[in-house]
Amino acid sequence: MEEGTSEFPRHRTGTEAVGPAPCVDDYAYDARQWDTREDCEVRQILDRIADKWSLLVIALLDCQGLRFTELRREVDGISQRMLTKTLRQLERDGLVSRTVHPTVPPRVDYALTPLGSTLHATIQALVTWTERHQSEIATARAAYDAREAVGSAGAAAPALEAATTPVDHRA
Repeated sequence: MEEGTSEFPRHRTGTEAVGPAPCVDDYAYDARQWDTREDCEVRQILDRIADKWSLLVIALLDCQGLRFTELRREVDGISQRMLTKTLRQLERDGLVSRTVHPTVPPRVDYALTPLGSTLHATIQALVTWTERHQSEIATARAAYDAREAVGSAGAAAPALEAATTPVDHRA
């Protein structure tokens, strides 16, 4: 283990003045615990479950198992290759189960495992937050885009003026 890292996240006793204060009174965490090194399992798991395709697949499988073709039809914009990759990764992580039925043609069903089902409340909270704050985010985006447009135009104006101003070489 590298110097300066710990095997487990830090837990504060309440009187230590190390790092930022906890966001929630009863639950102290340090966002830096999600190490950016490739071998950090927490980071790898967060990367997996937080990507847009995994979130959609987990949400769709919450209430019922679905066939591959049903999932592909329901997840707008996903390619067959990406859906296959997403399902394999979720299956590897123990979040999705895959059942092959011996029929012709073969039928494959996907369902959330009990572990995968525990993510539903978290995903639902994220969706609810997004729905509740989407207008505020749209307003913030519009304000940012307007500032960027003014900033880009303002930066271009002096350059354009310098390029079009005649230079008096007599001086």
